[in-house]
Amino acid sequence: MTQLSEGAALPVPAQALQVAVTWQTVPGAPEVDVSALLLDGGGRVRGDADLVFYNHTEHPSGAVRHLGKSAPGAPGSAAADWLWLHLARMEREVDRVVVAASVDGGSFGQVRGLDVRVTDLSGAPVSYFAIGGATTETGFVFGEFRRREGGWTFRAVGRGYSSGLAGLATDFGIVAEPPPAPIPGPGYVPPPVPRQAPGYGTPPTPVHSRPYGTPPTPVHSQAYGTPPTPVHSRPYGTPPTSRPTPGYEALPVPSHGHVAPAVFDPLSSSFRPSVHQGRGKETVHCDPAIPPGWALLEIESYHSISTTIESCDAHGRAEDFLLMAYEDDVRARTVALVPPDRPLTLRVDADTPWTLRVLPLAHARRFDSHIEGHAHDLVVYDGPPGVLDFSHHGESPFTVHQHTPPQEPEYDAEDQELLVDEIGEVRVSAPVTGPGLLRISGDGPWKCAMRR
Repeated sequence: MTQLSEGAALPVPAQALQVAVTWQTVPGAPEVDVSALLLDGGGRVRGDADLVFYNHTEHPSGAVRHLGKSAPGAPGSAAADWLWLHLARMEREVDRVVVAASVDGGSFGQVRGLDVRVTDLSGAPVSYFAIGGATTETGFVFGEFRRREGGWTFRAVGRGYSSGLAGLATDFGIVAEPPPAPIPGPGYVPPPVPRQAPGYGTPPTPVHSRPYGTPPTPVHSQAYGTPPTPVHSRPYGTPPTSRPTPGYEALPVPSHGHVAPAVFDPLSSSFRPSVHQGRGKETVHCDPAIPPGWALLEIESYHSISTTIESCDAHGRAEDFLLMAYEDDVRARTVALVPPDRPLTLRVDADTPWTLRVLPLAHARRFDSHIEGHAHDLVVYDGPPGVLDFSHHGESPFTVHQHTPPQEPEYDAEDQELLVDEIGEVRVSAPVTGPGLLRISGDGPWKCAMRR
């Protein structure tokens, strides 16, 4: 691990990395909203898609993602906003990836303990840069990844903007309004930073998205793989709060065991996202800290004959298929039910390398009237009881399962109903009893709309 001074740089591996901007919570101080900007050789973005932030959480190339923000705890405790990036997947036109941020309703001079940390996916530290001397700045560039002689370096920048997000954006060729006040949400924060060797943490739970400079309004959802539209949907319940901590030096990070919620409330479950990579058939042992309830699974594989995910029983034996995809290139989402008495275990099988992400349901697309997608996806329906009209253009089976909280939670972990089971070109209707998860599977584009 290397601690950088302003302007210093060091080589970094061209692999998947995580970047955390962390700070200490102080009463009355603003929170920090982190973003990444992908720049060409002229130091400019090529378009709006090159800005990755809390409302545009993934670059179209898949090389940069915004993982989310941890919740503020007691005064003096730590908070963080996280990015994930894969330098080997950067498009050739991308010369730099800038890690920047802005605040609203205050300035960076009010933010204490500000720093930026780079780790690999295991949490092993790569670089650390402590930022000091901030005063009236409302926008900041913390650091940047830059191509150098066929590889990549990370440089500590520490440049502030008194004109906020708008001034920062202008420098890189984008136009944006300052963001609204951040919405707190539950999550995890990095462990304390030792005086001689700064520590590193793990990614937190992301919070609900919101657009720069505009209030959230429900709109039609896009297909998976495009930037999500913020929809503040009706939740099943309120999220659990973070454990109070007396100060920055004593932040607990759950690492083992399950704590059953007082009420079965799966849509409010929160935990740190995790990434697993492999090839062929492998068993994935998920983080024991993931609470019982639903978890979103997101998988990518390319040029594979088939890609499957199965849940496993307490002995590690394959139990139920959660996903069966036979397309050459797969980017799919499905759902897994975390048992109350043991960690989630999965069996993943693909002919080529695959990447599996285990995420809270906050990452799932939500809708209450209309949604469109392609192939395999997991969406949250927030509408009333009624009839949903489905259409599918493809050749393979098209199925829709609805997952809902159990009517008898003392006996069942969930209720599941097969709404649609057709083949090829499909136009069909199915009744729903109210909110729940829709696990949709096909091999082509599909649409779903609430009948009015």
